[in-house]
Amino acid sequence: MSDMPSGIVIPTVDGAPSTSALGRGVVADALRSVSPEWAREAETTKNWRGEYLRHFHRLVEAGLPSREAALAIAGDGLSSLRSRMRYRPAPDADEQPLDSAFDTPAGEPLRTATVAGTGEARRSLVVPYRGERLEGDRLLRQLDAWVAGGVIEPSCAEAVRTVAANPAWLTLEGRPVVVLGAGAEMGPLTALLRWGADVVAVDLPRPAIWQRLLETAHRSGGRLHVPVAREGADLAQHAGADLLHDLRRVADWLGEVDGAPVLGNYVYADGPLNVRVAVAVDALTVRLRQARPDLALAFLATPTDVFAVPDDAVDESGRRYATAKGIGRLRGPLRVLSGGRLLAPNYPGTLPGINDSLVPQQGPNYALAKRLQRWRAAHARADGATVSLTVAPATRTRSVLKNRLLAAAYAGAHRFGIEIFEPATSNTLMAALLVHDLHVSPPPGTHPWQDEAFAAAHGGLWRQPYAPRSALGIAVLFGFGTARG
Repeated sequence: MSDMPSGIVIPTVDGAPSTSALGRGVVADALRSVSPEWAREAETTKNWRGEYLRHFHRLVEAGLPSREAALAIAGDGLSSLRSRMRYRPAPDADEQPLDSAFDTPAGEPLRTATVAGTGEARRSLVVPYRGERLEGDRLLRQLDAWVAGGVIEPSCAEAVRTVAANPAWLTLEGRPVVVLGAGAEMGPLTALLRWGADVVAVDLPRPAIWQRLLETAHRSGGRLHVPVAREGADLAQHAGADLLHDLRRVADWLGEVDGAPVLGNYVYADGPLNVRVAVAVDALTVRLRQARPDLALAFLATPTDVFAVPDDAVDESGRRYATAKGIGRLRGPLRVLSGGRLLAPNYPGTLPGINDSLVPQQGPNYALAKRLQRWRAAHARADGATVSLTVAPATRTRSVLKNRLLAAAYAGAHRFGIEIFEPATSNTLMAALLVHDLHVSPPPGTHPWQDEAFAAAHGGLWRQPYAPRSALGIAVLFGFGTARG
């Protein structure tokens, strides 16, 4: 029996799936029309795992000169992934083009089970934070404090204030939200159900996931719509769908959702599986938008990526660098001893500044999966779609904390003015920003980077004094010290 993966798969090179070959090829294709030289460097890189950081940085840098350049990179990157990724209907079958996933016989259609909550919908915006429930003036004061601390952008605070002042928006009347990756800690499912919204949930057919989601739905004031493959008394045992292997059935099922739906992408997996799931969601997105051009899209961008940032963020970071205290007093000797690698300024170049917060430990597969989402958001927005893509803060999720180095870096991050959020705070704030984006047209941006920077809740990475990777090792040491303490 073949041990090759099936469903949406990484293309094979010399008989084995190669994410390095995929990453090199996609980045080179994305850069080719804008910067042929950088494209050649990407496709000839031998140690992709060790050198991918600079190439993902260049994907942003090469797009800065014009809106057209940025959209060309996004469009070419999307086309490259779509042409390179493959579908294998069974472990012993041959690879087929990606779109073959929609040609496979779907079998029995998925049915819908609806769970109506027995609780009362919450009629005001309440954000859990450090053991408190922030609403009204307390929430507004905390937003001001986050802005003053450089933790969120002023546009983020303004967007949350607008939602707090319009609590009737929270129910999202007539706009069911499809939550792909419904069990994700960063997803909006719990907040939306709490506010009385309709949520269409998609996640793997794993009873433990659905038991938790169903309990949440029962307590809420909203309604949860669940895909069911077969009937049974215990819904948790029969709910769920696998995007990698059952894409056509999921597409057919979601095509029947009433109202003006929102397709929210909150999927995550480890390693190469993350790329496979991300591409499956993107293929589903394209399929559904062809059938329903009014479909809105929602994404969460990771703060540990590369972004162009507003000029005032660059200015504030420079002021903090000039007046840094604490570890900043040792900046000179540390930079000399490290050959300039430690505690480098966050923005040494020209405007707009580029914040490079890529973390090597997260790897090129994570970077590619997240960049795919940003490309799709930019492409769909340029095509006239309603798009909510928000930079979320670094958050203590289980997927992050299981990596000891990242967990230590998070524990020491406060030494550099970076706030690490708890999941309940992050997912409520991000859900509020989604509500905002579905009710308020974004400011007209002349460039995709401005759309990405709007309402960012980066946790402080954009406005702190130091280039993030130049402070990462020190943060890890502080974090390990905290853990021992």
